[in-house]
Amino acid sequence: MPLTTAATDLLATSTPLVQAPMDAVAGGDLAAAVSRAGGLGMIGGGYGDRDWLTDQFHRAAGTRVGCGFITWSLRHDPALLDLALEHHPAAVMLGFDDPTDFARPVREAGSLLLCQVHTRQQAERALDAGADALIAQGCEAGGHGYGSRTTLTLVPELADLLTRRASTAVLLAAGGIADGRGLAAALVLGAHGALLGSRFYTTAEALSTPEARQHVVHAAGDDTVRTRTYDLVRDRHWPDGHTIAVLGNEFVDRWHGNETDLVAHLDQTRAHYQQALADRDYRTANVTIGQAAGLISTVTPAADVVTEITEQARALLGR
Repeated sequence: MPLTTAATDLLATSTPLVQAPMDAVAGGDLAAAVSRAGGLGMIGGGYGDRDWLTDQFHRAAGTRVGCGFITWSLRHDPALLDLALEHHPAAVMLGFDDPTDFARPVREAGSLLLCQVHTRQQAERALDAGADALIAQGCEAGGHGYGSRTTLTLVPELADLLTRRASTAVLLAAGGIADGRGLAAALVLGAHGALLGSRFYTTAEALSTPEARQHVVHAAGDDTVRTRTYDLVRDRHWPDGHTIAVLGNEFVDRWHGNETDLVAHLDQTRAHYQQALADRDYRTANVTIGQAAGLISTVTPAADVVTEITEQARALLGR
C-alpha cells in the first residue's frame, strides 16, 4: 500500500522515501532498486568522475532516478551537471554550497531541484534559488555535514519557515532515520518525507564493501564520530565547519584532535590509508556512517528496506 504525502506527489513515488546520493556508494544498481520499490533512488555524483557517472546512469537505465552533487566541487567542473542532465534525471540534489548558479539549468532540463540544508539561513537561500524540496539534515547523519543542528529541531523550524513563506516546496528530513519510527516521526514533525543514507549504505546493492557493511551491523550509534581527519588524508578541501561522520577506529583514535600532527606526517599517513583502502582494513580505512548505525542489524536488499520502513511508518501513523 502506498504512503502518500506532498513528497510523493512531487516526486511521483508511492512512498516518501529518497535514498541519499552517497559518493562512491550510491550507484545505478542501488538507485534503480529503490525507485523500483516505490521510492526515489539517487546516484552519487560526489566529487565528479565522468566515466563512473556515465556508467552508473547506464546501469539504472529504464528506471526513474536522480543524481546528487557536492556543489562546491561541481564548480570545478560544471560540465558534470550537463552530463547528468543528458540522462534526464528525475531530480538533482545539491548540497554544501549556494545552489543558485546551478538552479536554472536543472529546472530548464525538467528535473526537480532538491537542496540539502543544515541551517535556516541555508534554507532561505535554497528557497530563493527556487528549490522544489529542502532536505533538512541534522548532525546525526552520516557522511559530511555542517554545524550542530539536530534533525529533531531543524525539521519543525523549517516546516514553520515554509508555512510563513507560503511556499509549496516539499520538506524532507535527514539524519538518524533508519526505520519506520524515524519516518513517522519526521512526518509528525512537519516533514513530507525522509532522505536516508546510512540504512541504504548497508543494502546488498550498495557499493560499500561487504566488510564495511558488517562493521555497521555490529556498531552502535555511540561508535560514530564527526571528524576532519579523513578529509585531510584524502586531500579533500572541505570548507570550514564541515565534518564527516564515520565509525571510530584506530586511525580516528590516533589523529582526531591531532590534526596538526597529521598534516606534518601527511605523505606517510596517506600512503598507509590508501593501502588500507585496498586491503579493506577498516582499522584505518573509513566506514562512512551516521548515528543510525545502532538501528541497523542486517544487510538486506534495498527493496525490502523501502517496504519495511513504509509499512512500519504507516502502521504507527494509523495507530
